[in-house]
Amino acid sequence: MALHLHSLTFDAADPPALAQFWADVTGYELGQVNPFFAELTGDGRFGPRLMFIKVPEGKSAKNRFHPDLGSTDLETEVDRVIALGATVVGRRQEWGVTWATLADPEGNEFCIGLHAPG
Repeated sequence: MALHLHSLTFDAADPPALAQFWADVTGYELGQVNPFFAELTGDGRFGPRLMFIKVPEGKSAKNRFHPDLGSTDLETEVDRVIALGATVVGRRQEWGVTWATLADPEGNEFCIGLHAPG
């Protein structure tokens, strides 16, 4: 196949600030950063790079697509990302999986689930 997943892109009011939040959450490193664009490059643990593009409008509805992060210590990681600026949207336990849905500082939803690595 000729295609590969290059990046996940977030619309943002403040790309550098949102990129820094996600760098702190994931451990990715900041790449190119300017007032209109920022990127994070990973170390291979989480997959593709993350990009942040400045847009004039704010988020207005639930994400149709969102990142799911996994941890073997759900509560510690939820507490850590809250301290970085995330807010809890909800907590669920269904289909044998326990997770928390959070929002980043600009309201983009993401989940942290209780999962073993791999």
